[in-house]
Amino acid sequence: MDAILLVEDDNMLGRALSSALGQEGWRVVHCKDVASARTALVDHAFVVVLLDLGLPGGSGLEVLSTMRSRYDPTPVLIITARDQLSDRVRGLDVGADDYIVKPFQRDEMLARLRAVLRRSRGAVTPVLRWRDIEIDPAARVVTRKGQRISLSAHEFRLLLALFESRGRVLSRDQLQDRLYGDDTEIGSNTVAVFVHQLRRKLGDDVVVTELGFGYRLGDEH
Repeated sequence: MDAILLVEDDNMLGRALSSALGQEGWRVVHCKDVASARTALVDHAFVVVLLDLGLPGGSGLEVLSTMRSRYDPTPVLIITARDQLSDRVRGLDVGADDYIVKPFQRDEMLARLRAVLRRSRGAVTPVLRWRDIEIDPAARVVTRKGQRISLSAHEFRLLLALFESRGRVLSRDQLQDRLYGDDTEIGSNTVAVFVHQLRRKLGDDVVVTELGFGYRLGDEH
C-alpha cells in the first residue's frame, strides 16, 4: 500500500485528513513537528507529502528544503492557514508542487493530490554522472560501469551530497546535516563510517579526505 506523509500539528485536522486519505486506499504516516517529519523522511519512502508550514520546532519550509537538497523528488502539497501570496511563492520556490489554503474541502484536497501525483509521474530528474558512476536520484539507483551498486539509504544520501557539491569540501557537520537534519544527535564517527563504505563499494578515490576540513568528491580524472 502506498504511503503518504502528513505533517500537520492540528490534531483534529490531522485525524480528519488521515481518515479521508485512508478511505482512498493510502496508508498515512502522521507527524506533528519538524523533527519527526525529518526522521520519517529518512526512514521511509512516500508517494507524496502533505506539509503544513507552521509547525512546532521550525517551519515546514525547512523540511521541504532538506528534501530537495537531497534530490528527494517526492511531490509535496503544502497545506496551510497562511493565505498571503508571499507564503505561496516561497513554498513554490523552495520546491513545493502545489498549495492549498485552509479551510479547504475534502474533495478539493483529494483532487489536488491526484493532480500532483499525475504530474510527478511524468517528471524527469536528470541523471548525475562522475567518471564511470551514475546516480538516478528519482529511482534512487547507483551504477558503476553499468552495474548496479547496492547502497544503504544513508550511503546514497552521502554520495548525492558529494555529487551536488563537487569541487567543494563539505565538513563533517555539513554532511551530518544532509544525512539526518541539524536536530539529530548521532555518533561523531558516523560520517567516517559511511565514507569507508562508499570507498569499499565504489573505489578508494571516490571520496577524498581533506584533513582538518572534511570530504569532497574525487577528481574527475
